[in-house]
Amino acid sequence: MRYAVVVEKGNTSYGAYVPDLPGCIAVGETREEVLNLIQEAVEFHIEGLLEIGIAVPQPSSTIEYVEIPAA
Repeated sequence: MRYAVVVEKGNTSYGAYVPDLPGCIAVGETREEVLNLIQEAVEFHIEGLLEIGIAVPQPSSTIEYVEIPAA
């Protein structure tokens, strides 16, 4: 499965979350670190859902960019 991941840069760290898996988040000092951590978080999240008998949500979110003229 392939899930969309949103990565946000903060003042001192990066955060990431998966829209299709509510509560699945990660924080890291670098973009690379947060991407590695969110990969682990997704795997752990799915394992937890399966353990308690909850259906794993299918990936449905996508990402698109829109371009606007610079102000």
